[in-house]
Amino acid sequence: MTHQAAIALGQTLRVLALTADDPAAQVTPDVVIGSHTDLQALRRVAAGAEVLTFDHEHVPPELLDKLASEGVNVAPSPQALLHAQDKLVMRRRLASLGAPVPRYAGVNSADDAETFARRLGGPVVVKAVRGGYDGRGVRVADNPAQARAAAGELLAAGVAVLVEERVALRRELAALVARSPFGQGAAWPVVQTVQRDGICVQVIAPAPELSDERAGDAQRLALRLAAEIGVVGVLAVELFETDAGALLVNELAMRPHNSGHWTMDGARTSQFEQHLRAVLDYPLGATDAIAPVTVMANVLGAEHQPAMTVDERLHHLFARMPDVRVHWYGKQERPGRKIGHVNLLGSDAANLRERAELAAHWLAHAQWRDGSERQR
Repeated sequence: MTHQAAIALGQTLRVLALTADDPAAQVTPDVVIGSHTDLQALRRVAAGAEVLTFDHEHVPPELLDKLASEGVNVAPSPQALLHAQDKLVMRRRLASLGAPVPRYAGVNSADDAETFARRLGGPVVVKAVRGGYDGRGVRVADNPAQARAAAGELLAAGVAVLVEERVALRRELAALVARSPFGQGAAWPVVQTVQRDGICVQVIAPAPELSDERAGDAQRLALRLAAEIGVVGVLAVELFETDAGALLVNELAMRPHNSGHWTMDGARTSQFEQHLRAVLDYPLGATDAIAPVTVMANVLGAEHQPAMTVDERLHHLFARMPDVRVHWYGKQERPGRKIGHVNLLGSDAANLRERAELAAHWLAHAQWRDGSERQR
């Protein structure tokens, strides 16, 4: 998807991929096959490049520091990216900046986790400090004994642990912004994200029933954090909206993010184009929405891959929903894996959500969830 944006900007990408059938490697002619944990592979992909940027946060920071010391333009910088790689570093930095965060503690033992849970007097969340996404590396503990057990299991595996309060939340939001080295910032409308089993299944843009004042607060917070941390590129600030109406920062991501996939069809400038503009220090593009509502739904691999080919599934989907926009990733279909997403634009959020879920389920299962036998 970044490659698609690069073509329009007259840019070429060199991609580091584990295998030749990785999604980006399928569409990019200049591919280095190797691991993001291999310094030599990273050097090959960075050789002669204007900028080295990312689609995930898992490149070891010590390798990025080495590349930066060798003169590679790494964007975002290793110092900034660390806040998306290490949840404890992020929590401490955000707290020092006065950003609203859940109550938390880094723990060195199962006893520490149990003590924190007892002091808090309510459910807690035990998280791996590094790695983990889409619900991985996250355990919910309803009582101190469960907190002790969850932390002990992770610590025994050599994983650093963070414990924080389980927030009583109304919903989850995301504020997506971009920042250039020049210091220009831009913010898209704040969105609502819908999670199921720790995985984002739907995004509604803009977030329904969010006041202009509260949306502005979220956008200003995200832009301030981008500036304070020194982000270059896209920054997604995942937020909890509490039952009391407060906003708390949950996570940071310094890359094009699932919460921004709606921008590919629903905004003047997609997050992928904007990320490239930012890391190349181009003036940033307009971020306003082009429809009253855009709904994005992730296509998650079915438990059993359908016999119907993807081509057939697309044929039938377009026959029933000619206005749906499909983005297929070229990944092998596995249960629960994000293999694509759909976008629908309009003005009736409830209707768009229903149709987007229907389309995503059809693409994954080759079955209409509403029981329809309609084909084409």
